Amino acid sequence: MKTSLNQKPSNEAPAGSRWLSRGVFGIGLASLFSDWGHEIATALLPILLASLNAPAYALGVIEGVADGLSSFAKLAGGWVADRPQWRKPAAVSGYLIVALSTFAFGLARSWPTILFYRALGWIGRGAKNPSRDALLADAVPAESLGRAFGFERTMDTVGAIAGPLCATALVAATSIHVAMRWTLLPGMLAALAFAVLVPRGKRPIGHRPLGFFESLRQLPPQFRHFLVGVFVFGLGDFAHTLLILRAAQILGTRYGAAHAATLAVGLYTFHNVIYAAASYPVGALGDRIGKRGLLAAGYGLAGLMSVGFLFAPSSLPSLAALFALAGLYIAMEDALEKSLAAELLPAEIRGSGFGVLATLNGVGDFASSILVGVLWSSVSPGA
Repeated sequence: MKTSLNQKPSNEAPAGSRWLSRGVFGIGLASLFSDWGHEIATALLPILLASLNAPAYALGVIEGVADGLSSFAKLAGGWVADRPQWRKPAAVSGYLIVALSTFAFGLARSWPTILFYRALGWIGRGAKNPSRDALLADAVPAESLGRAFGFERTMDTVGAIAGPLCATALVAATSIHVAMRWTLLPGMLAALAFAVLVPRGKRPIGHRPLGFFESLRQLPPQFRHFLVGVFVFGLGDFAHTLLILRAAQILGTRYGAAHAATLAVGLYTFHNVIYAAASYPVGALGDRIGKRGLLAAGYGLAGLMSVGFLFAPSSLPSLAALFALAGLYIAMEDALEKSLAAELLPAEIRGSGFGVLATLNGVGDFASSILVGVLWSSVSPGA
């Protein structure tokens, strides 16, 4: 019997199954290693750009362009993810592209070259994400979606904590270019973990892959309404690497440029600790009390964080509080947006839905990161 696209979404995993399966663990482990590698690069990127005498707007352009291209790759990746037999190969290929392009940062000698490598890596990252998310959603019962996505975010962010810590140690022991090349090791481990542990996608009975535009037309009205709120929020959700740069500037007058840069990376690491600690509890709480209101509260916290940075607090405790707020709202956003989307989407077009969600988020990130970078350079950081 064929499943109607208008029926309530259902998952392949039976309601009584354990949510922490081999597939969920494998996806989490791949996210941990991948984020470990590219967060080394993210933490060191502002310092690398400064060593190359790049202009202040370069960081905003790099992050904005990479996020924008990644967004459209996610849209195409969503269409691929609606074909279960392609999900695992697409995800593994994406992890490999991210690993190799991040490693190439260590070979760059100009900021346009870094822009090219970052864009290439983020295209690969964007293309794999809908396949990863579709495999994750199919691996758990509907009532555990928040836990599964929260767990994946926690594992991802453990890697994000390890990344800056390793970055600090590697730069102290070698050089910034050598530190960038070390990102290849965790990146390749991510691809290996996904290839070995995550099962291949299974085709549902009666499943007929839809064309690209047909799958977009089939997205449910409730999901379309949800996308409006996601997109509006995305227009203000700029890249958090800019917070590292801002903290380094604020602290530079008191501690000197070198010490301020180290403190800024430490604050970003603390941001990731909060992110990791909050992701699973937020997802589990969303399963219990509902995801919509909790997600809206997270959007509100993002506004409070931005207002706090307008006043440029110069004390470490004040900056730490703002970085903690940033980590908390990102945990709420990432754990709840995807799990709520999985609830709203029929299984047959879940990949396309994840792709559209990620694309709208990325378009917002692109616009906000570019705008923040331009205003920063031409007016002031407060603007």
